Amino acid sequence: MAPPRPHPLTRSRSAARLNTLLGEAWARGWATRPELSAEAILTAGSRGFNAGDEGGGRCSRDVADFRDRLEVLARSLTVEAQLNHVGRATAYGMLVRTVRQRLALGRLWRQQPALLTTQLASPLIVLGQMRGGTTRVHHLLAADPAHSFTRFCDSWHPVPARPDLRHVKSALALRLARILNPWLDILHPMRATGAEEELGWMATALAGSAYYTQWHVPGFTRWCEETDPASVYTELARILRTDANHRGLVTRPRVMKVPEFSEAIPALLAQFPDARLIWARREPAEVADSAASLVAAQMAPQTDCADFTVIRAEWQRKTALREERLARDLADAQQPLAMVEFAELESDWRAAIRRLYRDLRLELTPAALQAMTRLQRKAQQGAHQQHREQRRAFPSEGHPTLG
Repeated sequence: MAPPRPHPLTRSRSAARLNTLLGEAWARGWATRPELSAEAILTAGSRGFNAGDEGGGRCSRDVADFRDRLEVLARSLTVEAQLNHVGRATAYGMLVRTVRQRLALGRLWRQQPALLTTQLASPLIVLGQMRGGTTRVHHLLAADPAHSFTRFCDSWHPVPARPDLRHVKSALALRLARILNPWLDILHPMRATGAEEELGWMATALAGSAYYTQWHVPGFTRWCEETDPASVYTELARILRTDANHRGLVTRPRVMKVPEFSEAIPALLAQFPDARLIWARREPAEVADSAASLVAAQMAPQTDCADFTVIRAEWQRKTALREERLARDLADAQQPLAMVEFAELESDWRAAIRRLYRDLRLELTPAALQAMTRLQRKAQQGAHQQHREQRRAFPSEGHPTLG
């Protein structure tokens, strides 16, 4: 059972203890305090790779885009984020790993360029707001045996390996994450081999949402909103082809979902022009409040200066931005489109799914419906049911407390 969470910014005792231990280790010289400059991150992440790996499978624009994003993010982390010791260690480790994964992928594509020309089955792409029902729709569609999905371990460890121990690494990472954030499964249940969004693949290209949902980096956030995301989505398509080849899933439609897709639908569809689209919709005010709660839980262990009023205002703004772009860009989309309302998923998910399949001209087989029913029964017993009750109990004002 998770401990009480009386405030959105409640921090676990484990996270507080780790923060103290890291500070002491750096102060006593037992470990080196990480530097968060773009140069330091690139230097650490590039060890063991050669100069050609960065450009493997990528054009000069893609290489420059990644470096620009890293510069902006590193500056925001240094100037705006006010990270504590846990936050600094997390940011450094995550970004160094991102550089290493990017170079490892470039090396693979340089050695096996045919991976990048693989023809894939038309994907099913779930669009909508974070906390807007996208995960539920994504998991239901992924349960259909006719479809394929991205596993958590492959999303966050995108470089194929033999023997493939990515699921073991991911299981260990999730265990540590649950120690530091004991409310993780209430906010977003995850399994190492379970269906997961492609957020890790987007993070490998330094798309914004993996970063601005855990650190206060408004400069980086606005820069991402205003910058052409084409290079991010070409990288996403490259990784999808690589993953489909490695797992033998080339002919099965991939069910894909990242809420950040909603901000850049033209760039997304430029890579997947034959996609079938699903728009999961929920009342924006409810979405923004739920998103702010999730973001606060991720920020709390990594800074001592978080302000929930600021977080809530930012996610009201971000929700409005995504809602505007969704409505604008889907009005122009030529791809097949189905809409699913959050309220209907709550009241009669079978009817919602039947209509979705009918609108997209998909066959809803008995095997698919049985798999979805099993999934729903299991989900009804899940810890995530507690999140709504948590939010109702939160004070309208207050300060972080230790759980």
